[in-house]
Amino acid sequence: MAEPQSNALPCADAGTPTSGVIHVRTRLTADFTVIANALAQRRGSAVTIGVAAYISSLPEGTPVSIAALCEHFTEGEILISRALRELESAGYLERRRERGPGGVIRTRTYFYDVPGGSQPPTPPRRRKPRPNMAQEAHAPEPEAAADTSPAPPSLADADADEQAVTILTSLRIADPRLILSHRDVAELAPAVAQWLAAGVGPAQITRALTTRLPDRLLTRPARILAFRLSEPPLPVPTPVAPPSTPPALPWRTCDGCDRAFRSANSGRCRDCRATASGEDLRAAC
Repeated sequence: MAEPQSNALPCADAGTPTSGVIHVRTRLTADFTVIANALAQRRGSAVTIGVAAYISSLPEGTPVSIAALCEHFTEGEILISRALRELESAGYLERRRERGPGGVIRTRTYFYDVPGGSQPPTPPRRRKPRPNMAQEAHAPEPEAAADTSPAPPSLADADADEQAVTILTSLRIADPRLILSHRDVAELAPAVAQWLAAGVGPAQITRALTTRLPDRLLTRPARILAFRLSEPPLPVPTPVAPPSTPPALPWRTCDGCDRAFRSANSGRCRDCRATASGEDLRAAC
């Protein structure tokens, strides 16, 4: 005789909660990210926590700009930008403006697992070798060589570069298709800086780069902008002085009809002069 079997579920362990979430743990050995509970359980926007978890899982060097994050998430630029600001104010995110090769200013993003954790390493300064005192005492003093090293960028150059970056990153306001990556901005900024140095204003540069674009871009926007920036800068129109207004003639009183009229000399008005001319002609006939 077969033993009777029950269809009822087995009884839960005594320590299992009767309500709420019940975790089914799986030990992961690859493709996982460790996130602090302070960040995962942070009160506030779920978009902020999701952006933080996504950034934590990315490999080094992955772009995390607003445009790059909008390509991954369904949220728009406003929510993504707000999430980045919240992470920055909380100390999880830090954006630094650093000068790269060629004097180009770029923004580097640092993400911390714990706010106020270890700071990013600072590149060590190269020390000059100390001279040998014995050789320095007996060797003849060499002639001073001309300094051929490039001069450090001045404050004006830094402002010009920053203004060029601002112009390039603002092009998407005029045309939403002109979304540039950090690499594109770094490559195009020197050409924009040359236009600025030539006296072309930011509004003129924006119009030159955004007007008469094709309805369908068959290539990357950066290539089109690079082609337009390769042409000579636009000439700055010379302001033309407005024509001067001739001075107003003084008021006169007509000797014939006592009517007021404007004239450089006193005498008769136009109507009285015409009447007098007609009478002279009739008298001559």
